[in-house]
Amino acid sequence: MDTEKYITGIQHIGIPTNDIDKTVTFYQGLGFEIAHSIFNEAANEKVVFLKMKNVMIESYENHCAVMKAGAIDHIAMDVNNIDFLYNEMKAAGYNMVHDSVQFLPFWEKGIRFFIIIGPNEEKLEFCEKLTS
Repeated sequence: MDTEKYITGIQHIGIPTNDIDKTVTFYQGLGFEIAHSIFNEAANEKVVFLKMKNVMIESYENHCAVMKAGAIDHIAMDVNNIDFLYNEMKAAGYNMVHDSVQFLPFWEKGIRFFIIIGPNEEKLEFCEKLTS
């Protein structure tokens, strides 16, 4: 499979938290700025995207963060043509988390994404920001 045609870079690193305010304050102290903040009603959690240069962290207050090494939940990659990529990866036998491409109302127009599980139980998210 030729995924490098569709993956354009790392979009964000997902870090769950039990205290979003403490997390935001910590990363702002390192020089990160809030790029986007939203309440995800579907998951009942506050979500904040923090950005410094080309590094983006998505932190979400889920009240069940493990609070130990290995606590990063997922790595998300920017992609284009997400429907085609989803179908190709599903046909190739990757361990898909969802039965279809998902939507969240993040950013201006929303995002579409899907997640696969890697060989070490890591989550890899493939995410396309919608422009229209």
